[in-house]
Amino acid sequence: MLDALDIPASALVAQRTRMDTIAGNVANIDATRNEKGEKIPYRRRFVVFQAGRAGEPAKPGVHVKSIELDPSPFRRVYDPGHPDADKDGYVSYPNVDLAIEQVNMMEASRAYEANITMMETLKAMINSTLRLIA
Repeated sequence: MLDALDIPASALVAQRTRMDTIAGNVANIDATRNEKGEKIPYRRRFVVFQAGRAGEPAKPGVHVKSIELDPSPFRRVYDPGHPDADKDGYVSYPNVDLAIEQVNMMEASRAYEANITMMETLKAMINSTLRLIA
C-alpha cells in the first residue's frame, strides 16, 4: 500500500524539475551570450518525462528522462546600437516566449498541486484502513 505513495512522489519530483527548468528559461529570456561570453543566445530548455521510475521502468510512477534544448530559431530584433548586433543590425535573442513559459509554469504548478492532493488522499485512505484493521 505504501508503494502507492511512490507514484505521486515521483510526479512531485518530476514537476519540480519542470518548474526549475521553466524558471531558468524565464531568467535567461534576454541573455544574448552564453556562459563563456560568446555571442550565442540562451536556448530554451524543456523537460521530457518517461513512465516508470528511474532505473526501474516496470515500477509505477514517472521520472525525468532528459532536459532537451528547443531547436526553434532564435528571436531576431533589429537594434543596430546593441553591442551584440550582427553586421545587419540584428540581435539574436533566446527562443523563449514568456507567454508560453507562464502557461507551462501554471500547468506544472497545477500538476504539482494535484499530486499533493493525491498523496493526502492516499494517506487518509491508509489511516482509515489501519483504523479498521486495529
